[in-house]
Amino acid sequence: MNCKTAKAELVVDAHSWIGEGPVWDGGGSRLIWIDVAAGLIHSFDPDTKVVTTHNVGQPVGSVALSADGGLIAAMRDGIGLFRDEGEELIRFIEIEKDLTGSRMNDGKCDCRGRFWAGTMDVDHAPGAGTLYRVEQVDSELKVLAQLRGTTISNGLDWSDDNRRMYYVDSATQRIDVFDFEAEAGLVTNRRPFVVIPRPDGLPDGMTVDAEGYIWVALFGGGRVQRYSPGGEVDMEVQVPVTLVTSCTFGGRDLRDLYITTARHRLTATEATAQPTAGALFVSRPGPQGRPAFLFGHS
Repeated sequence: MNCKTAKAELVVDAHSWIGEGPVWDGGGSRLIWIDVAAGLIHSFDPDTKVVTTHNVGQPVGSVALSADGGLIAAMRDGIGLFRDEGEELIRFIEIEKDLTGSRMNDGKCDCRGRFWAGTMDVDHAPGAGTLYRVEQVDSELKVLAQLRGTTISNGLDWSDDNRRMYYVDSATQRIDVFDFEAEAGLVTNRRPFVVIPRPDGLPDGMTVDAEGYIWVALFGGGRVQRYSPGGEVDMEVQVPVTLVTSCTFGGRDLRDLYITTARHRLTATEATAQPTAGALFVSRPGPQGRPAFLFGHS
């Protein structure tokens, strides 16, 4: 299969330590993303070029849109619900409070409005993490462990028919796939979908487009790769920095691929050579994305 290429351009020179978790808010016509270690939630309006930032007071691993117009966030100490893009914390539930070296990482909502997010040890201790499913039952948040023994719980998304869930534990150098039962929110039959050679980078955040193709950020690889549902690479987007962390489609036609990056693991020499590391980038590679699922909406 021929692999097409596209290039990403600078959008916001955010200088994020660990830029991550982009999500497009179609209702607000804005791109929301985070700086993990700094505990920052950024919001970018492509029309006005204005960036708004809120500090949530602790590291934040991921965010998703909520049906009430706010956000749900996976944070160091648990799950928080915020008004708008992080202005006010309105509800919080602790997760793994007794594990002081643990924090929440990547997360995303499924088609029934449940938020999936995993934990990881800050020193990357093997098997120390757990993937959780969070759902709203009446006015309460219910948290259920779905997959234990993970190391660096990262990107996840669902197939176009919602019968498969793709999932990255970066330490495995794989994208795995599960059978997904949408009604009950259950995952079974885990198996490798794609194995990524270590020199190509670590698989990190991901998104699935409207054609059911899987886009994965390669941390250390300086690019995002697109895989067919059969596991073949058919396109890549080249990014002018190496630590590429995640991606999502946005814009009014959902054809802008927004890409987050980091700079926390660059040497001084690498940081000098990559002055835009930690920035938000964008590309228009051709395919169209899908609207994000909302937390609490079934």
